Amino acid sequence: MIDYDGRRFRDVAYSAGDGPSATYRQRGDLLWGDFSGGSVRRGALTGLCHPDGSIEFTYTMTLADGSVLAGHCASTPETLPDGRIRLHERWQRYGAQADTGVSQLDEIAAD
Repeated sequence: MIDYDGRRFRDVAYSAGDGPSATYRQRGDLLWGDFSGGSVRRGALTGLCHPDGSIEFTYTMTLADGSVLAGHCASTPETLPDGRIRLHERWQRYGAQADTGVSQLDEIAAD
């Protein structure tokens, strides 16, 4: 199992400092986190980490335009050559702005 506690991630579609970044926390198989940046004023996630390192969680976020979004995400990890983790996400958003998609998050290297 991968220990996600304290790891930070950013969508590869954004340059450093441009989009939201997330900090994950983990105790046993319980996973949670917070994210913000770019158009995301505040976001939160909670879910589970499976023995193979894959994670699934629900998320909520409030955007700068006042939109409130919620959804579900399932991520599969890949270890990059430098040891960082890349998460391959499949997400589904619910409600008035329902959508589905895929994205990739790269772990932000420790300073």
